[in-house]
Amino acid sequence: MSRLFSNDMIFQETIRIKGVPVQRDAVRINNQIFIISGKLVKTASLKEEWQEDIDNPDGVVRELKASPATIDLLKFWQRIPETKAKYGYYKEWRHVAAIPIRDYKHWFEKQISPKARNKIRKSQKFGVVIQETELSDELVRGIMDIFNQSLVRRGKRFWHYGKDFETVKKEMSLDLTESSFVTAYCGTKLIGFIKLLFADRYAMMTLILDKMDHRDKAPMNGMIAKAVEICATREVPYIVYMMWRRAGHGEFQESNGFERIQIPEYFVPLTFKGTMTLRLGLHRGLRGCIPENMMVRLLAVRAKWYARRYRQGSRLSQQ
Repeated sequence: MSRLFSNDMIFQETIRIKGVPVQRDAVRINNQIFIISGKLVKTASLKEEWQEDIDNPDGVVRELKASPATIDLLKFWQRIPETKAKYGYYKEWRHVAAIPIRDYKHWFEKQISPKARNKIRKSQKFGVVIQETELSDELVRGIMDIFNQSLVRRGKRFWHYGKDFETVKKEMSLDLTESSFVTAYCGTKLIGFIKLLFADRYAMMTLILDKMDHRDKAPMNGMIAKAVEICATREVPYIVYMMWRRAGHGEFQESNGFERIQIPEYFVPLTFKGTMTLRLGLHRGLRGCIPENMMVRLLAVRAKWYARRYRQGSRLSQQ
């Protein structure tokens, strides 16, 4: 918090967008921080939406309407396992990727595909060592090596590429007391890692990456297996892989036991502009107006463009 506005209610809060810390206006209501985003339409949403619930949304609506800042919409959603809508506000459905965990044996035998089981066994046969690891300078350097494999990852510019040691160490140290690292080593070389963040009702995979030239050893599948084992031991009922992904990424999630769980997301208009935004279907911005099949094609075009752009840039830098 760096500067206060009228009523000591509006202040600046640091959030991370694509790994970069940025300042955003925020309000504090009932000890919860709501970030205000958007230029033409101002939307308030919980800063820690993956880790907190709004217990009294009617009260929050009243407070936001009385705020010295003009806020047009309140956006919030229910977290798993609360999949049945509890409120009468306008809602849409969000799809979270999550593994319900009973025990490791049940997950391995009943929840994953035969292909994923074979890959876990393959990882073991290759001698990949998968374990929980404490954050250290050695681990940070291994993570940097994974970050710096390619400037383009999953069809877009990879925002962790090129970060220096101190930046990576600082970012990996965030929420360290509530986090655990699962690592995959081939000999002394780090070939994959997961950062698990433990919330009140699930563990979140905030990062899951591997070395591209070691994918034949299936470190991703082995690390997910270890994450399930850890959560089963700690009696954590779910592992969440954030939102359900498209195409091949979604197939990977499903193969490893993730389920597409539908939860309600609410949009509450606070001003006339907010009401009109909802009526016109503009509350999700330009991306939200693009049909899914068109979005898939556009993402494919973007991936080709990035690959060509940075391949050409790499050749020029070597001349």
